[in-house]
Amino acid sequence: MSLSVAEREAFLADAHIAAVAVNAGAERAPLNVPVWYDYRPGGEVRFLTGGESLKARLILKAGRFSLLVQRVSPTYRYVSVEGPVVGSTPTTLEELARIAARYLPADAVPGYVDSSDPRALVTFRMRPERWLSADLGVL
Repeated sequence: MSLSVAEREAFLADAHIAAVAVNAGAERAPLNVPVWYDYRPGGEVRFLTGGESLKARLILKAGRFSLLVQRVSPTYRYVSVEGPVVGSTPTTLEELARIAARYLPADAVPGYVDSSDPRALVTFRMRPERWLSADLGVL
């Protein structure tokens, strides 16, 4: 069963490990890798990665990507979004801390941020255009 707009946006706003997929060229399957991300209902999807990474280069070339989040315990649920890159900027300490805080215990965030080099990171922003979602119930 498909999720309502409110349900899918709320699910995407929860802290899940996401899989980002981007076109990797004619002779390759799409690059598909896990990332931490941030999303607020009605807003843009944000995630950060190494500015010189293959992922960053492919996303800049393609100008769009998709992101999938899922829950594998009953009930099985997923949300997939696809859309254009609407921004790619150097990552700020605030962005790094905000995304890290979604995934790490509060007392671990300062150490994680201090040990990271935000100058080597880029933050991508995507405006969701296409959504796929489902709750498959208890399997």
